[in-house]
Amino acid sequence: MPSSSTPNAHPDRAVEATDALFRAARLVRNLRGKSGVPSDGSSSLGWKSEVPSDGSSSLGWKSGVPSDGSSSLGWKSGVPSDGSSSLGCKSASVPLRVRFARAAPEELLQSAPVPRVAPNGVQWLAVPGWEKPGRQKTSWLWHGFSTRKGGLSRAYCAEGAPGELNLGFTAVDDRKTVGHNRRLLVAAITGDAATPLIVLRQIHSSVLVVATAGDAARERSWKADGLMTDEPGLLLGVQTADCIPVLVADRKRRAVAAFHAGWRGTVKRIVETGVGRMRLEFGSRPEDLIAAIGPGIGACCYAVGEEVLSSFESQFAYADELFREVDDSDPVRTRYPMLFLTQRAPGHSPIGPSLHLDLVEANRRQLLSAGLEPRSIKLIGGCTSCQPELFFSHRASRGHAGRMMSLIGIRPR
Repeated sequence: MPSSSTPNAHPDRAVEATDALFRAARLVRNLRGKSGVPSDGSSSLGWKSEVPSDGSSSLGWKSGVPSDGSSSLGWKSGVPSDGSSSLGCKSASVPLRVRFARAAPEELLQSAPVPRVAPNGVQWLAVPGWEKPGRQKTSWLWHGFSTRKGGLSRAYCAEGAPGELNLGFTAVDDRKTVGHNRRLLVAAITGDAATPLIVLRQIHSSVLVVATAGDAARERSWKADGLMTDEPGLLLGVQTADCIPVLVADRKRRAVAAFHAGWRGTVKRIVETGVGRMRLEFGSRPEDLIAAIGPGIGACCYAVGEEVLSSFESQFAYADELFREVDDSDPVRTRYPMLFLTQRAPGHSPIGPSLHLDLVEANRRQLLSAGLEPRSIKLIGGCTSCQPELFFSHRASRGHAGRMMSLIGIRPR
């Protein structure tokens, strides 16, 4: 798991280990493009290039490709400039993958705000502007995004480190400890650990549940990825460890919702569908809604495959605006590029920029499509993958991760 708060931090140990291997084998790393390449054309091992400056080879012959496009045998290229073949027919159009904007990971990182520390030690994030003194339109709201700090779990922390706030009933953590952690978070948000908390068995879907007080006593939670209610005194919670949590509140009708949006749920329009369901259930109007998008894996770290790209392109006209090509900044690969050469044809090697998805922006666009005003949408910031000191990340920890929770509710009158 990365230990730096910035993406792709320089792993000095990996570079030093590779350097040691080269020294032990008495090898000299490729210095092409570095200051170690002599100006006379010789290599760092002392040999010089045997290709004369006039274009002839070391055997005396010159390049045989004339400037008019003909070959050294006198024939010219038979591919006309209009794209037709030499037989007169035009080549069938072959769709090419769109070239996405290029970016470095650090350009895509959104820093997280400083957590609040509750009297019981729980560290959590509030939505800027939702708790301003005297703001009547949101003073009735309970809300908050947890971090990994301030709990009792020891399943995911180093020996001797403080306990952590794992809020998911994972296989490696004790259920009683997780239950205690949940009460700590509820107390931090509402001031009362006994406030009913309703959560889901999340299945990466677009299934929505309208929650009532009776759901807090259910032995088995609903299978869904969205919760909403207009009943005061309840807390709705969704769990994440890279996926995007989205909280929505109706300022006029005092209704709230919480959504869990991974890439599959985003493709299924969980947030856009959820806002539509609020309109049906509570009479909500988009202009009265406010929303907050919590911490999740950022575009700086979320590399995806072609199947994810295809899924988004099949659903959203703006899909190409959600992806970036991010250059690999692995320092070992940068220092020793010759180690990573392959015999594969160009375009078939895994080396090169990877395709990254901006899930935060994808869900912001869904809120806009549902009718919310841009100024009504708050982005909390933070990347769960490259800020492991603050967040749990399923991807960064290769599956060994706890769960965070995002809560919203209505204060009793």
